[in-house]
Formats: sequence, C-alpha cells, structure tokens
Amino acid sequence: MPVAEARLRLIDGHHDVGGLPSDPLVFQAECVEAFAASWTARGFAASTVGTDAGVLERMLAALGRPAWEVTAADVDRVVGELASSGRAVSTRRNYLQVFRSFHRFLEVRKAAQIEAAFGVRLACPVDEFNSARHVSDDSPARDPPPVPERVGEFFGFLRDRIATARKYAPAARDYALFRTLYHAGIRCEEAVLLDAADAHFGRGPFGKLHVRFGKGARTSGPRPRWVPMLDGLDLLLRWFIDDVRGRFPDSAVLFAMSPAVGCRPARSATGSGT
Repeated sequence: MPVAEARLRLIDGHHDVGGLPSDPLVFQAECVEAFAASWTARGFAASTVGTDAGVLERMLAALGRPAWEVTAADVDRVVGELASSGRAVSTRRNYLQVFRSFHRFLEVRKAAQIEAAFGVRLACPVDEFNSARHVSDDSPARDPPPVPERVGEFFGFLRDRIATARKYAPAARDYALFRTLYHAGIRCEEAVLLDAADAHFGRGPFGKLHVRFGKGARTSGPRPRWVPMLDGLDLLLRWFIDDVRGRFPDSAVLFAMSPAVGCRPARSATGSGT
C-alpha cells in the first residue's frame, strides 16, 4: 500500500472565519471608540478626547471612505478643501495629526483584522507632501532656532544672576520659569497660569504638570493637558517650591509675581482680564 504523503496547503478561507467584521463603516465606528478609549487610558483629559474625536469624525466624513482605503490623493483633496474654505494652517495640521494618530492605532491594533476582512494592508497616506507646515502662513521662519550652546549660555546667565541679584527670590523664580518653558514646551501664558497644585511629582516616572489652561481653538476655550517633567525639570521644580516659592506672598500661583505686580498676568488663557 503506498504511503500517503503529509502536505500542508494554504487555503484562502478567511471569509469563513468567525468574528471578522463585515460592515466597514460599523467596524470603523468601533475602532474610533476604541481609539478614544486608548487616549483616556493614557491620561488625556475628557475634553481633549472629545474634541479630537470630533475632529477625527469630521476628517473621516470628508474623506468619504474607511481609513484603511484612504489614499494620498484623498488626503490632498481634503486638505485642499480645508485651505480653500479659509481654515487656518493650525486647524489643517490638527486634522492631519489626529487622522495620522488614528491610522497608527489601526496599524498597531487592527491591522490583522482589516487585512483578513477587507484585503487591505495598511499604509499611512499622510506624507511630507500633504502635511501642513508647522508655521502659520503669515509668519515665515526667518531666524533659525538657537543652537544648544546658545541655550546653555542663556541658562548659565540666569543661573549666575541668582547669586548676584539684589533680590534672590525673583531671580530664582525667573530661572525656574524659563527652564519650565524650555523643558516642558509650554507657552508663556500657560506657564504663568499654573498653580503649585498643578505640579504632580508622583504621576508617571518623572512627574507631570497639569496645564489646565492650555491653548485651545478659537472658539473651544482652554484645552487642559498633561505635560511630563523631562530632563530633570522635576528636580528643578522641587527646589523652586521648597526653597523659593515660600519667599513670595502666599497664594496658589506657582510662579508668583512680586507684590507690586500681582499674582496673575493681565490676561487669562481665555483672553479675558482677571
């Protein structure tokens, strides 16, 4: 009796496998919900998650097809329509950033399901040719950013000034403030609106700043966010709070102003006076 040979043969039977999505739009809606849930798990504020989810839904509606079927030409068309309608560069950039983040989520979490159910291998359609520049149309970058050596000289000047200034506390406060702007990457107005309670040293491996009055869109109001204290910023802020902050009048403000000036800037993050 001839011996039967054992062979392996690949069978394209993914259509018969249970659990695969069949309706692309329903599946995409479920992916959007899972994407939003992942942002919540990473500690983003509910207002930020809701705003970005709305941006993503508008972007997907404008594209007119599931994210895994979107091509670079589709992105070019939508970005062009946004520009033609007068949307700001920052708005167009935000649309692209949220969509690219969602596409990355699909690549990491849903690629196998998408390829098995819809026969599409994911490739992000956002590239260098349809990404909005990180400057506004009316403010071209003319001067290059300072080199690290120049930044080091600046902070060295502020640090040496603490030892020679007539008043120790304001000089130390200025040094801590500028270091916070540099290492945390927050705006000046966001920094001066920080309270001491916004420094959460036990959150994450390095601690985080809760920027409660983050810059928002023109009509959305402030957008809170969490910013990690990197490059030793946590040690600097601990020194400032323990050794310097108590030399100013008692208040909740982190970088308190001198008594003659007050504890808050003239304008708040929402543009209204204090």
